Amino acid sequence: MYNIIPKLCNEIKLPRMLKVKQLFDTDKIEADRINEAVLAELSRPRIAARIKPGMKVAITCGSRGISNIALIIKSIAGFVKSRGAHPFIIPAMGSHGGATAEGQRALIEGYGVTEDFVGCPIVSSMETVVIGKSEEGHGVRLDRNAAEADAIIVSGRIKPHTDFRGTYESGLMKMMTIGLGKREGADMCHEKGFGHMHSMMPLFARCILKNAPIALGLGILENAYYETYKIVALEPEEFETREPLLLEEARSHLPLIQFDSADVLVVDRIGKDISGDGMDPNITGANHCTPYVSGGLKAQRTVILDLTDATHGAAFGVGIAHTTTRRLFNKIDFEATYINAITATVLDFARIPCILDTDREAVQLAVRTCNGIDKQQPRIIRIPDSVHTSEIWISEGMKQEAEKNPRLEILAPPEAWPFDKDGNLW
Repeated sequence: MYNIIPKLCNEIKLPRMLKVKQLFDTDKIEADRINEAVLAELSRPRIAARIKPGMKVAITCGSRGISNIALIIKSIAGFVKSRGAHPFIIPAMGSHGGATAEGQRALIEGYGVTEDFVGCPIVSSMETVVIGKSEEGHGVRLDRNAAEADAIIVSGRIKPHTDFRGTYESGLMKMMTIGLGKREGADMCHEKGFGHMHSMMPLFARCILKNAPIALGLGILENAYYETYKIVALEPEEFETREPLLLEEARSHLPLIQFDSADVLVVDRIGKDISGDGMDPNITGANHCTPYVSGGLKAQRTVILDLTDATHGAAFGVGIAHTTTRRLFNKIDFEATYINAITATVLDFARIPCILDTDREAVQLAVRTCNGIDKQQPRIIRIPDSVHTSEIWISEGMKQEAEKNPRLEILAPPEAWPFDKDGNLW
């Protein structure tokens, strides 16, 4: 081996970086008030009346890392039991978790949603049944255990989707269609591609609302710090009219990076617990999974350094990057990653970028291959992930721009990258 790549990388001197705080709205529901907030919504007479004594009630729990999710699910289960009914939890996440019952159960347990904590059984299965036909003749599938329950409580976070725009994006309509549809239902809904998801998803959801025992929904909204700031209970008849309003409210709270562009974006970690795309392109921009969305940061090169532990090797989204690390590559569970890509019909996000031995080299190669930039003062932004953007790092040459932005606060003087002796960040 000639060992040329490290030499080419080391010709790039990385600039010093400044730690910057992004200022977002801070309204939230404190963790010790989550139970109170959930019960306040579910105890409204028209909502509470939908859960009757003796009912078997399925409660959905998705694959995302939603703030306070274990507390929210526990509170829903507690409410159901207070009505004399019998709750159980269903992992509702399409093909995530490697499209296996065991993998899906492990995902939610990783978020603290365990039987011991929430106080009711978890019933995880990939078996689905056809519950009806859509207006266009599709056989619409639903998790068998949910379909056979007396009532279903659809709980989930409402937010902008990463891959398409529509009246309904991520939320209760998607949780029914994709989440409860499991791999087979998700496959069918994705079949025409993301260019049709804005129409396919509500088409399937309306069939589910008509033919499945949907009792109510619980929508969760988060602020820009990904903290719970609103919990809303909806009757099934309200899903179609109220969810779009909640979606626009959620869109106004995205933790956007307060710069229009950069030469290089460095992302410390990605994962399915963070975003369906590993990182949310509504925030990171640049390389969208599909042509049906836009927005976010514009960057010539994107560097992804690692996977979260909670993603269990599912590296869907690594294809966004131009460079990555051998550390990340060695963690990839290719079957879990490819199953997700196949279900979404988006193979680009499972592609492997240039693999470098160290974090330093991954960043250096990204800078080196940028076109038409000042290589002495490259514009670099580093974020932990697309959820945690309240504190980010920017290169020294972006300091004046930051000083002019009232939504940014410089926290410390410029400093060198904190690489260890092996060239990795700590």
